[in-house]
Amino acid sequence: MKVPVVFFLLALSAVAEVRTLTLRDALDIALKQSPDVVLARLDQQRARAQVTIAKDPFSPKLFAGSGAAYTNGFPTSIDGNAPAIMQAKAPMTIFDRSQSYRAAQANEAVRGLEFDIGLRQDEVAYRVATLFFDADQASRSMTAIGLQLQSLTRVRELTGVRVSEGRELSIESTRADLKVMQAQQRQAELADLIADAETSLAQVLGFDPGDRVQPAQEDRRVNSVVDSEETAIQQALESSHEIRRLESSLQSKNLEVKSYQAERLPKVDLVAQYSLLSKYNNYDKFFPRFQRHNVELGASITIPILTGRSGRAYMTQAQVDIEKIRTEIGRTRGRITADLQHAYREIRRTETAQKLARADLDLARMQLSLDLTRYDEGQVIMAQVEASRAAEQEKWIVYYDTQHALEVARITVLRQTGSLVAALRQ
Repeated sequence: MKVPVVFFLLALSAVAEVRTLTLRDALDIALKQSPDVVLARLDQQRARAQVTIAKDPFSPKLFAGSGAAYTNGFPTSIDGNAPAIMQAKAPMTIFDRSQSYRAAQANEAVRGLEFDIGLRQDEVAYRVATLFFDADQASRSMTAIGLQLQSLTRVRELTGVRVSEGRELSIESTRADLKVMQAQQRQAELADLIADAETSLAQVLGFDPGDRVQPAQEDRRVNSVVDSEETAIQQALESSHEIRRLESSLQSKNLEVKSYQAERLPKVDLVAQYSLLSKYNNYDKFFPRFQRHNVELGASITIPILTGRSGRAYMTQAQVDIEKIRTEIGRTRGRITADLQHAYREIRRTETAQKLARADLDLARMQLSLDLTRYDEGQVIMAQVEASRAAEQEKWIVYYDTQHALEVARITVLRQTGSLVAALRQ
């Protein structure tokens, strides 16, 4: 059983592909073939077909047919008409206000799905950007960890020599070993994080299972954020695809209520029929005059008198749905406002954290320069210099983390304001 599994894994790894893409290229691909966007477009395509179905009763149709049957007595057919050699009918609804509202409701559903596609595109763009920044931050940290590991390994070697010479306690060697092991563990964790981010990015882009997408080395910092928090909130509430989709659903439910109310209105259908009769159907025994060609053209009017209670029950359900949608709109507006306020607080916090991390990094670099100078002067040993190098790389990792947090906070604001796609394409 193990042999087929091994061959399957080998075949899967053979077809797996690692792609290197820029953020803009990945965004364009995602907006075209991401499974979430594709499913939303298919829903819209289905909704367009539903519009055609809802409008179908108002379209003219033509049916013609013939048949043969034995009759005894008064000439009649199964549907109650006179037996005919050939018969043609052209049914069409002329006036049905209830069906007209249902057609308008189907059109509104198509319009609502436009907002749903926009919402899916915003979500996909946000996921692409966050995964790109996750992979980029992990890659930068991986480079820093590699350099840090080299320095810590050198420290361990030098400490081991000093311990063997009796110039250091043995605990220092154990401490150096522990730091190397910790760096190796972080390196393995970052490798897994990079693999997860690149695999998830490939899935978002709709690539084959097993594929990975590596971010291309480029300057892709996101800086275009609305300066004013109040302006951003207003812009988000006005352009939110989620709110507009809910408003479209509200309009659709209003049309549904009107369609139930219109069930009590008269309905007018076209009556158009042609029949070709045969004199061998004993018409002369029951009618004083026979005519071969017969045409009927007019309108059929149906006036509802007792329509039952189901229509009112359906209308009550629709009105309850309307109240639920209105409540959801209010809740969504409040959530968007709160999310933007939190995002701006996060931007301010991460900007401060980044400044502190940068100052800490600059201090570590100054300390390394000082240790190098003191080493040249014979004041410190090489182990201390390598320890300073490892400390500098640690500060770089912290700086990358704050930079990543700031980027995520900014794209969160852009996502809420509906300007993320435009900002990523700049």
